[in-house]
Amino acid sequence: MKRNIFILILAFLLTVLTGCSSSNTSTSDQPATNTESKASAIPSVSQPVNQESRQLNSQPLESRVKVHFLDVGQADSILVQFPDGRNMLVDAGNNDDGPAVVEYLQKQGVKKIDYLVGTHPHEDHIGGLDNVIRAFNIGQVYMPRATTTTKTFEDVLLAVKDKGLKIFTAKAGVTILDQGSLKVNFVAPCSSNYEDLNNWSAVTRIQYGSTAFLLTGDAEAQSEEEMLASGVDLKANVLKVGHHGSSSSTTRAFLKAVAPKYAVISVGTGNDYGHPHKETLAKLTNAGVHVYRTDRDGTVVFTSNGKNITVEKLGSTIKPRAPDTGSTVAPVAPVALAGSAGGYIGNKNSKKFHLPSCSTLPAEYNRVYFKTRDEAVSAGYVPCKRCNP
Repeated sequence: MKRNIFILILAFLLTVLTGCSSSNTSTSDQPATNTESKASAIPSVSQPVNQESRQLNSQPLESRVKVHFLDVGQADSILVQFPDGRNMLVDAGNNDDGPAVVEYLQKQGVKKIDYLVGTHPHEDHIGGLDNVIRAFNIGQVYMPRATTTTKTFEDVLLAVKDKGLKIFTAKAGVTILDQGSLKVNFVAPCSSNYEDLNNWSAVTRIQYGSTAFLLTGDAEAQSEEEMLASGVDLKANVLKVGHHGSSSSTTRAFLKAVAPKYAVISVGTGNDYGHPHKETLAKLTNAGVHVYRTDRDGTVVFTSNGKNITVEKLGSTIKPRAPDTGSTVAPVAPVALAGSAGGYIGNKNSKKFHLPSCSTLPAEYNRVYFKTRDEAVSAGYVPCKRCNP
């Protein structure tokens, strides 16, 4: 099994494009070709990319772009329907969400996913991708150059291999689509080495006329800082809030640069992480952003005609949702963590303990407080690898 995973990952690394460019790199660039090595197990896309680009440019632009933020609980899945009938799917939820995502797409009349994006190899983003790949005709697959040895990642690579597809590298500067007033491009990742998989997230910007959407995956502060430093246009009417509303994302500088009117937080009811964090909600509310949450609003669909955007809440189409208590919160100031001064916070489920400043603190009901590090260790808790308490 480990050998199979190694071979699949090696094939992935050999078949995706490498590096990060600040220049505008069109998908008319051909991906790396296959060698005759057994490790190069993912054959190329059957239709040349530059041929597809010519076909896109020959088609008249119609009236609207629809962006569906699917209710997949503590996970992400976003369907984008373009004016010419083409479709893009960004992530597909957890492993268990795959069949429901496929069903939702079918109900929208989707027969082909022209552009499939796996933002980063965490299960709550790519878990259902293998179901999608096997259920639909697939055009181009985009993923960052990040790997894991999980069964979930292996399942995705196997599905890609079985369909005879090629994986294109998702990185800053790559343009997926450029057709008149419609442009879709990646603005992150900007680097080629991250300790945290979240910062590998492929961040997608969709521009249609004078409207724009920014889909951030789980990109955190480091990635946001790199995007700001690159000088790329980040302004968007609609922001998919990074990392399910965690305080590790949505820095003030980044939010100011994006300047959204609407924000969507894809989050699960009663999740163990306490997402969305109060700090993030406060930033959004204080900036005058109207917040939609999939745990309260279910699937949310935005429709743009290139000038104006309309919003529709479909309710829960996949996951049970919390009582509808409104999609905005009153402005709040940063709150000190109860009982955490000078101590440590444990997660009852994961049995990990954290510093009070850690970005991955559990919800209040799932916390246990320790006065000393030794007390936490004696209770059977292990230190968080992120905050290193």
